[in-house]
Amino acid sequence: MNPGDSKICVYYDGACPQCVKDRRNYERLLGQSQNDIQWIDITGNDDLLRSIGIDPKKALLELHVRDEKQQVLSEIDAYILLMNKVPVLKPLAKIAGLSLIRTGLSKAYRRRVRRRLQRSGRLKE
Repeated sequence: MNPGDSKICVYYDGACPQCVKDRRNYERLLGQSQNDIQWIDITGNDDLLRSIGIDPKKALLELHVRDEKQQVLSEIDAYILLMNKVPVLKPLAKIAGLSLIRTGLSKAYRRRVRRRLQRSGRLKE
C-alpha cells in the first residue's frame, strides 16, 4: 500500500482459522466497501512488519491496522477503526470505545489470543 492511499491495511493472522473466518465476516458485512480495506497476512511477513514498525510477536498477539494517514493502531483501537468502516458495526465501535468497556474488552481479548496461540503451540512463554 502506498502512502496517501485511501485504504486501511489490516494485518491479520492467516494461520489462525478464526482470524480467517473473522476476515470473511468483515468482508461480507462490508459489501462493496470491502475494496477500501487491504488485508495482509502476517504469516511469514516479519520483514514487512518490521519495516512499518510492528514487532512480529506483537502482531501475533494484537490486531494491527494502518489507517488512511499511515498511522498504525493496535488491539482494541484497531478493532474500533475496523468496526467503524462497517455501518452495522458502528454502534458497537462507539460502545467499545467507552473507557470501562475498552479496558474489559482489552483484558478479555489479550487472554483469548494468548490461550489460542498457546493451544496451537505458536506462543511459548
